[in-house]
Amino acid sequence: MKRIVVIGSVSMDLVVTTDKRPQAGETVIGQAFQTVPGGKGANQAVAAARLGGRVEMVGCVGSDEFGQRIRQNFEQNEVGTQQLRTIDGEVTGTAHIVLAEGDNSIVVVQSANKQVVFTEAELEQLIDDESLVLLQLEIPIATVEHVSAYCRARQIPVLLNPAPSQPLTDELLEHVTYVTPNEHECRDLFGDVSLDEVLRRYPNKLIVTEGVNGVRFFDGETIQHVPAIQADVVDTTGAGDTFNGALAAALMEGSELREAVRFAVVASGLSVEGFGAQGGMPNRNDVMRRLERV
Repeated sequence: MKRIVVIGSVSMDLVVTTDKRPQAGETVIGQAFQTVPGGKGANQAVAAARLGGRVEMVGCVGSDEFGQRIRQNFEQNEVGTQQLRTIDGEVTGTAHIVLAEGDNSIVVVQSANKQVVFTEAELEQLIDDESLVLLQLEIPIATVEHVSAYCRARQIPVLLNPAPSQPLTDELLEHVTYVTPNEHECRDLFGDVSLDEVLRRYPNKLIVTEGVNGVRFFDGETIQHVPAIQADVVDTTGAGDTFNGALAAALMEGSELREAVRFAVVASGLSVEGFGAQGGMPNRNDVMRRLERV
């Protein structure tokens, strides 16, 4: 199978569960606290691997206990770590997550993820012509732009998940093969333009996730809608990462775009039924069984 090269963030998630999200200046009592491996890049790598992808993680961790735990977690999930660098004297990135009122709020501290930078020669060693590259925005934007331009020049497909939201250049959007914002990130990128109008600008490229409303994209003729599945929601953290990892895995198997999106929608829906960004991520058999019922 062709390789999925995930270039992105690697973090430890510090997760608090509470009934009520605190307002500014307010203290509330929480019910639980856990530390679980995360980071958007890491989550997408684990999702793709569980769903049958051949995955290599490219990123940075600190020389601390969190970094060691994250490396072990990748190995347990059969994600390649030869290109996961340990930065001496640096701490591993963290995400501080509050689960409350059926949703999540997240503060990301990049730390070692700021060191995810490459020379041209290094990219030649990391990415081959048979790869698909999966990117997010928890690493330096200059790195995202550099990698995307490198891949475009060599006709290597790039899937960009533009999260957390920030402004992107027209050049970057041109360089990537697929871009997968949620509905909030889409508004940040394109302003108050109707979703249908924006989708028509980017046929078979812009794939917008809308949570319980499913996913939409324009296939060049019509706007396609892939509905979400019904799920018993436990934790929505990581649903978007599962979608992107699943989409990458399906595309690298040779699935047509609508088929790949459908596979990713089912995987994402199943992921919210477990706790933690990676805790609920399904395996391939889980998704295939559910697809038979959709």
